[in-house]
Amino acid sequence: MWFRKSPVVPCLLLCVALLGPSCGPGGVEEAPSMRGLEVSEFGSVDGHPVKLFALTNDSGAEVRIIEYGGIVVSLSVPDREGTMGDVVLGFDDLESYIADTPYFGAITGRYANRIAKGTFEIDGIVYELPVNNGPNSLHGGIKGFDKVVWEGTPTESGDGVDFVYVSADGEEGYPGRLESNVTYTWTDANELRIDYESTTDKPTVINLTNHSYFNLGDGGAGSILGHEMTINADTYTPVDATSIPTGEIAALEGTPLDFRQATAIGERIEEDHQQLHFGAGYDHNYVVNRDGPGMALAATVHDPGTGRTMDVLTEEPGVQFYSGNFLDGHHIGKGGTPYQHRSGFCLETQHYPDSPNQPDFPTTVLRPGETYSTATVYKFYTR
Repeated sequence: MWFRKSPVVPCLLLCVALLGPSCGPGGVEEAPSMRGLEVSEFGSVDGHPVKLFALTNDSGAEVRIIEYGGIVVSLSVPDREGTMGDVVLGFDDLESYIADTPYFGAITGRYANRIAKGTFEIDGIVYELPVNNGPNSLHGGIKGFDKVVWEGTPTESGDGVDFVYVSADGEEGYPGRLESNVTYTWTDANELRIDYESTTDKPTVINLTNHSYFNLGDGGAGSILGHEMTINADTYTPVDATSIPTGEIAALEGTPLDFRQATAIGERIEEDHQQLHFGAGYDHNYVVNRDGPGMALAATVHDPGTGRTMDVLTEEPGVQFYSGNFLDGHHIGKGGTPYQHRSGFCLETQHYPDSPNQPDFPTTVLRPGETYSTATVYKFYTR
């Protein structure tokens, strides 16, 4: 079995000891390290306790992740003045995530994004999926990976958490028993690395991503329209009125979807363009420019107000840019903040939407004996 092995948490609260002051060259005392890992409870689902893992790096920046949906519930990084701020949208309690959430911070799968009419075919066998987004299946169906409890275990290095979930053959209509491992690692360079691995015992399709909503200004209390977006893509996959790709790989040049140069998200979002009408704003898959396999820069986002900047690097061929078009204030988030229209954006690294029905797109079929393996990094800094 390829799953990583990690030590069992011996009790409900696990703390990795913080390092005390030390002396650098010349005997000068260095600041104490803030690095640590704490494990606590974050409510329960059907009587099953849900653990929360808080990872703090050397400078005190912190990410908090729960077992329910593998959700990133908070991510605190400094602004240009050194003030920490939470840059992801979410809730203060588990009940709110269970009751009504637009995938805040979650692992989405088995198939992130849309599959047309909830159907696909492998080796002559047609599979039917629940339809939960107009005529289509979205993010794995009615109970996707965002709504299950993953088993979390701290990594041996102490700077990450392994999350494991086994999806039964036929779950949400997908074939094969799928074993998945998602590892979050939080580095001293303020990088959140996410590694995904899966195996199956029957041919199936898979497309995993993280669905965090970011706001580099004030964690969802304000608009993201002033954020400056750069997407490393010359082409994208245009969609129909139900947000299913037409199959075309189209040039971005000359369209309001072109972010090859840093542009405020709000600068062209209201232009009269069919694709913006179909998505109610930006909700499109961009084809990442790359010279070959491995990590490539997909996007950079900068908030001029705070100086916070985020790079997204990925091994995936695409990235979905979503501008929070359907946030409308009814989700009351952390600290009682109502998340208003376009108060968060997503950059979901992925294979293309509806790839199982698009023979010219990179394949998402996983077969027995193969291992699905991919990684994405969200890197935070200031300028």
